[in-house]
Amino acid sequence: MDYDTPLFFHVMSYAMEAEHDVIDMVSGNPDWGSPPGISDGLHEYADLGGADFQYPPSEGLRELREEIAARRDVDQSQVVVTCGGGEANYLAMARAMERESGDEFILTDPVYPYYPGKTKMLGATARFVATDEDGTLSPEAVREQASENTAGIVVNSPNNPTGAVYDEETMREFVSIAEEYDALLVSDEVYDHFDFSGKFTSALSFDSDNRIVTNSFSKTLAITGFRVGYAIFPPELVDVAKTRHMLTNVATSRPAQYAVLHALRETTPEYHEENRQLLKSRVETFTSALDAAGADYSEPDGAFYVMARFPDFPGTLSNVEKLIDEAGVAGMPGEAFGSSRDDWVRFALVTPEVEEAAERLADYFG
Repeated sequence: MDYDTPLFFHVMSYAMEAEHDVIDMVSGNPDWGSPPGISDGLHEYADLGGADFQYPPSEGLRELREEIAARRDVDQSQVVVTCGGGEANYLAMARAMERESGDEFILTDPVYPYYPGKTKMLGATARFVATDEDGTLSPEAVREQASENTAGIVVNSPNNPTGAVYDEETMREFVSIAEEYDALLVSDEVYDHFDFSGKFTSALSFDSDNRIVTNSFSKTLAITGFRVGYAIFPPELVDVAKTRHMLTNVATSRPAQYAVLHALRETTPEYHEENRQLLKSRVETFTSALDAAGADYSEPDGAFYVMARFPDFPGTLSNVEKLIDEAGVAGMPGEAFGSSRDDWVRFALVTPEVEEAAERLADYFG
């Protein structure tokens, strides 16, 4: 089976090879630093030695699973600690296919590109539902695409790349559609701590055997390199997922899990609130520059991405390369996220140089 190389790698490589200064607004690596509990936990772990340096339980350290379960109001047996949110989504989507209730996934357009990549890897077919102009996803549009062939419905809130946040009624409808067609709703909630609207509702709010929630500490604790995520399965679906996880990765890094557990216990809500306020300020700065550039843009209710469409400058790969060469700003071409916004460019606001990037774009298009 042939796989397409993600455009992320191409754009990042192109920007790194530039002979001049380029502001990276491609990757979602938080720049504000991890809470102290992460480094404290690593130092504490380093002194343990012995058995603590060996394989952890495949499904994750029991104490970490208990901490996650308490926070999400589920039983710890439903929690599988994974190698980042990427593996969590893979396990969830694979579980949907293993139920043999269909071989199609309903995905949004625009879409985080790793979802269609995993769909192809699992031998399934993708059916895309275009979001509304503001990035919201209509449950009725999802229902129109659903059928007896639907294995799963994959949603992401707060959303990458649109910044949309799905409210309680919308999420309730997604769960209902999954139940109606005996599909699995895979709710990727990796940006749940970056909701600016107060509308975010987890799929865990609804008691259902037809939903799996995935998450990660990569963004929440600014530790993308640690690769610690998790998935929460209905009780009857979790054992096979644990087996696939064990066969794929054996286990997730023990020191990383230990540090995450320490940070969860020690980090106060103020850490997350400060980061949300920082991002809201960056959104305001960046969109003001887009106004000066005459661009259309999304106004995110969550996450940390902005999509923009510049006059007479389609968001193609070649134009993204042109922005790198001539403006010194690297974004992602809209075509990486599907067809509905292939003339847009997506920017990640996780750099202290957001203001400089905004000025460069305003000057370039002004």
